[in-house]
Amino acid sequence: MSNETKPYAIGIDMGGTNTDIGLVDRDGHCLARKNLPMGRYTEIGAYVADVAAAIHQLVADRNLTFSEIAGAGIGAPNGNFFTGCIEHASNLVFTGVVPLAKLLGEQLPVPVALTNDANAAALGEKVYGGARNMNDFIVITLGTGVGSGIFADGKLVYGHDGFGGEVGHTILHPGGRLCTCGRKGCLEEYASARGIIQNYREVCEENRREAYIEADCRWLTEAANKGDMMAIRAWEVTAWHLGIGIANAATTLAPEAIFLMGGIINAGRWLFDPLRAIFNEHLLCMQKGKITILPTQLNANDAAILGAAALVQL
Repeated sequence: MSNETKPYAIGIDMGGTNTDIGLVDRDGHCLARKNLPMGRYTEIGAYVADVAAAIHQLVADRNLTFSEIAGAGIGAPNGNFFTGCIEHASNLVFTGVVPLAKLLGEQLPVPVALTNDANAAALGEKVYGGARNMNDFIVITLGTGVGSGIFADGKLVYGHDGFGGEVGHTILHPGGRLCTCGRKGCLEEYASARGIIQNYREVCEENRREAYIEADCRWLTEAANKGDMMAIRAWEVTAWHLGIGIANAATTLAPEAIFLMGGIINAGRWLFDPLRAIFNEHLLCMQKGKITILPTQLNANDAAILGAAALVQL
């Protein structure tokens, strides 16, 4: 039985706080899942052993065998598809270059592949979501950072070293806010969760209003729904930066659609309405009317797991 006909895959979403592991069928249903809190680990060996044990348990609980599993896909921060390594991830306890695909592969009787979390998101949209019939599209993940996965001519863009397609680290404001990548003025610092809150604080300061000290993106959406002009303006500022950033990406890539993913999209019209206006205003003239901005078509609770699983099911 080839990987193309095996009915199941394992998706592993590795984050700084939790690792979510799911058993996924070819129709994009997450049939069962397990969660491993990352705070319990200080070294990679124990982590890999627990991930492997969780996968064995998921397979056994469904009365399956590994002959029915196409493989295990991992979506991870700074994951390099070419090497199977996590390389210098700032939000993981495991430092340096970690050969995670190799280590996990030694404990599983199926292939293991790894990529970064945003590329996994694009794969998930391609295999299970709204991009099934598209060859050219971009997925933008909005969360702690701003990630991106790009499909061009039906292929995921990795670049020559495995780290291509980083729209979130394109520079909008030279000399602007300091980014986690070490440079200044990246899109990520204006459209990530922390960037949005900074936008809100600056809007309040400019208007001589006191910012709500515990504001987060959910609160900003609720405040906008109640007519809070500072919250509404914060979403407009965010949309301006994101609109310019993805208009620049569209100029280079000419995608059919741009999908947004992550909890921030729950802002709904407060984000999408000004975003679409700014995007279309700054889009290259011959591209106007040809590119759609959409929320992800994947279930939010399963999106990251589905993306990782798609790595071995595509």
